[in-house]
Amino acid sequence: MLLGFALLACAHASAVAAESRCFGTVSNGRIEGAVALPAGGANFSAYSSLAAAAGRTHVHSRVAAIFAQSYKALEASAPAKTFVYGETGWPSGGQFRPHRTHQNGLSIDFFVPVLDAKGKSVALPTKLTERFGYDIEFDANGRHGEYAIDFQAMAEHLYQLDVSAKARGAGIALVIFDDKYLPKLFATPRGAYLRTQLPFMKGKPWVRHDEHYHVDFAIPCGSR
Repeated sequence: MLLGFALLACAHASAVAAESRCFGTVSNGRIEGAVALPAGGANFSAYSSLAAAAGRTHVHSRVAAIFAQSYKALEASAPAKTFVYGETGWPSGGQFRPHRTHQNGLSIDFFVPVLDAKGKSVALPTKLTERFGYDIEFDANGRHGEYAIDFQAMAEHLYQLDVSAKARGAGIALVIFDDKYLPKLFATPRGAYLRTQLPFMKGKPWVRHDEHYHVDFAIPCGSR
């Protein structure tokens, strides 16, 4: 019996030890034990298999769990919607060009969900020639060619991210998205929740965030 308790204790210790450890801040930090996000799932895909293979989609293990839980919830709350995620960070964190943040495993870029000309939810094309989607520009109405930002799907995604984060003892520290689009986002069914519960960046970021929204998660980190 004592041996059994010892084995259980060791297993628990291993599970605890398996969680990533972040240090510093999103703009000056590092991470140990980061995990790579999956290349895709039932309703989502990575922005680039090439970039993912190069190691640019690693995050804190708890962020990965929040990520997975949110997409699972979206299968029920937003069926038939398609999502694409972007860059996150290196396996060990640190400087992550061209980004100023993404250094300690707590940041994820998500490309905006879009509707095609027929009103169908499709993956936003993230071509190499458009810097894997980061060079795409949407107009004042949230349109780019035949694609229109699906603000309702985006709002539902942010809501599910926040719910999933709180369920795992974490939170959302910051959301960066073009403030000109916020009235459209807040006009959705989840808009009132997002307006009062999520910390959207005030002011202008150093680059426009129209084709993607940046999310920093709130998880305690050690000093760098």
